[in-house]
Amino acid sequence: MGINSSLRRGLRIASITIGALVGLFLLSFAVPLPLWRTGEQPAPPLPSEQGGPPVEMPHRLWIDTDAACGHARETDPDDCFALLLLVRAPDFTVVGISTSFGNAPLEITDRTTRALMEVLADDGVRVPPVYRGAQSPRESDSNASSDTRFGQPAYLALRAALEAQPLTIVSLGPLTNVAAALADRPDLQTKVGRLVAVMGRRPGHLFHPAEGRGSGGILFGHGPVFRDFNFDQDREAATAVLNTHMPISFVPYDAAREVMLTRSDLSRMQSSGGAAAWVAARAMPWLDYWEKDIGLPGFYPFDALAAAYVMEPELFDCARTTAWIGQDEELWNVLYNPAALLIGPSPQGEGAARAIARSIYCTGIHPHLHDWLMARLAPLSAMRRSSRPSAHAALRRAALESSAAR
Repeated sequence: MGINSSLRRGLRIASITIGALVGLFLLSFAVPLPLWRTGEQPAPPLPSEQGGPPVEMPHRLWIDTDAACGHARETDPDDCFALLLLVRAPDFTVVGISTSFGNAPLEITDRTTRALMEVLADDGVRVPPVYRGAQSPRESDSNASSDTRFGQPAYLALRAALEAQPLTIVSLGPLTNVAAALADRPDLQTKVGRLVAVMGRRPGHLFHPAEGRGSGGILFGHGPVFRDFNFDQDREAATAVLNTHMPISFVPYDAAREVMLTRSDLSRMQSSGGAAAWVAARAMPWLDYWEKDIGLPGFYPFDALAAAYVMEPELFDCARTTAWIGQDEELWNVLYNPAALLIGPSPQGEGAARAIARSIYCTGIHPHLHDWLMARLAPLSAMRRSSRPSAHAALRRAALESSAAR
């Protein structure tokens, strides 16, 4: 009995101690330190240019997407905003769309992308073909054939499109399909006019969406911590693409954190009807997550910013800088500190990086970008049209009125 009593007492003390340590750790998130509030360590400033360095991008586009809009409350709908912008853009030709795992399994992302194209077609928009792509990262399924691993329809179609003419590739998810299409094809690598990707961060930067502005939300308004999701989904593919040294622009979290879509914006999209309303309806659960869990009145439209950059790059402040893949020594993490896609000079020297290349990294946006986005996501003319009765309804009402008069 004495031994059991001592054991119970020891376990009780250990439990209390562990609980206290966990509590102190969680309370540390509430300390008003800049790192916790913004998630960003001080870093040397990048030589950003207002309006960004001039870039040449073919208006012939290929979009690679992991759209899963509306799949779950914590699944971002941003791919669908980007697809809506680019497929409807009058001065651009989207020659193809490839789908990928990422925000959800491939079955869901492929189905979601095709559903949006059907809605756009119903609006009278000429939609591009959709090709089923990668279902898993390059480093997984090592025993599977390359056709199964990398999504044969997608990467073969992308190769054919590049063989025909140069492209701007807009990557909204992991780079698996792009890496597969360019593997062992240096001739095609030179046909990529520019790759626009949604990934990358400064060393030491944690993504706290609330940025210290949240009311409520997780941990006294700090909000959750996001990952560099698209890069983390397939680090090997990103490494392979960076090593091609093709022209790359990164439109990352840094830029997206300066613009927000709110409930009134989604209501405006719903009022304009058609594909805009379809996208807005699927964005509502994500907005609910940001309002209740993150504590902000809206969400950052990450992938939509990449589409905006392709259409109007002068709306972004960007820097010519170095992108490299290696360990982030600015982040202290004993248990898990995987390779990261980092921006700026490598403190470890070029020899320590897995990949390194010159790139453009966008850090800020024009103050009117929100208005620019909404003018294209929900044109006021479309809202006026949707508020009018349809021609069929008008004719039916006229017939009824005529019948009543007789």
